[in-house]
Amino acid sequence: MRSQSQVDNLEHFMNRGRVDVLAVCSGKGGVGKTNVAVNLAIAMGEMQRKVCLLDADVSLANVDVLLGLQPRFNLSHVVRGEVDLASTVLSGPNDVQIIPASSGNFDLTDLPAISQAAIIHGFGELSEPPDVLFVDTAAGISPTVARFVQAAQHAVVVVCDEPASLTDAYALIKVFSSHYGISRFQIVTNQSATAAAGRALFSKLARVTDSYLDVVLHHLGDVPHDSYLVKAVQEQRAVVAAYPRSPAGAAFRTIARRIDGLPATRDSSGGIEFFFERLMMANQQGRGMVA
Repeated sequence: MRSQSQVDNLEHFMNRGRVDVLAVCSGKGGVGKTNVAVNLAIAMGEMQRKVCLLDADVSLANVDVLLGLQPRFNLSHVVRGEVDLASTVLSGPNDVQIIPASSGNFDLTDLPAISQAAIIHGFGELSEPPDVLFVDTAAGISPTVARFVQAAQHAVVVVCDEPASLTDAYALIKVFSSHYGISRFQIVTNQSATAAAGRALFSKLARVTDSYLDVVLHHLGDVPHDSYLVKAVQEQRAVVAAYPRSPAGAAFRTIARRIDGLPATRDSSGGIEFFFERLMMANQQGRGMVA
């Protein structure tokens, strides 16, 4: 049961501005999920949106590595009460706020109430509250990932054209829809040989889900296989910022514009702290569920 202070915090934060929260996930690793999250966040920052990117992959946290950043503090220090949340924030390209995770140290969705409150309060105290929050989840279908997706307004699933990726993307959608009540998924096809191949991959996934699941898929767009993207990764830079005219850079901008045009969901009111309240509630409701 929530304390009165937690209830007061929730009521206060619900009166703050709307924040769009997108959980970026994938059925398996190696499909470019984190790269997609990073570049979409930076592309939206270019559109004059106030963007925050939360690295929630506590098993393989690497948003900071992709961008060549060296965080001094991360969320584990906030949980231990050593620093406030603002001390963990890194500044990325286009003024994107980046909050690094700490690999393997703790499960953000399974913290004591006092630690949860510290994180929620910390987001409320940020000097520049975001309009958009991207959450880079871990790969796979763990309950932790599912709870992030439950709490977000939009689930973004990254898939590439290989059998294991397609099979695991279907498994993720099936589990999240059957056990967690998530019925709408935004799909990004990645590393495609051509745009037509990306559309064909989405159609293949949609045909299977249409036949066996009660879900709605929407193709946000396709990111092509691009040597400039490989080069940007080697340079620890986002391709959107490093090579803005590259095919991949242009694709990320197109997808970012489509994200910006997504309709508001019925539960999209409330600030970023409301997302964390929902996340913690999803954790409490999800205890004992089989994923």
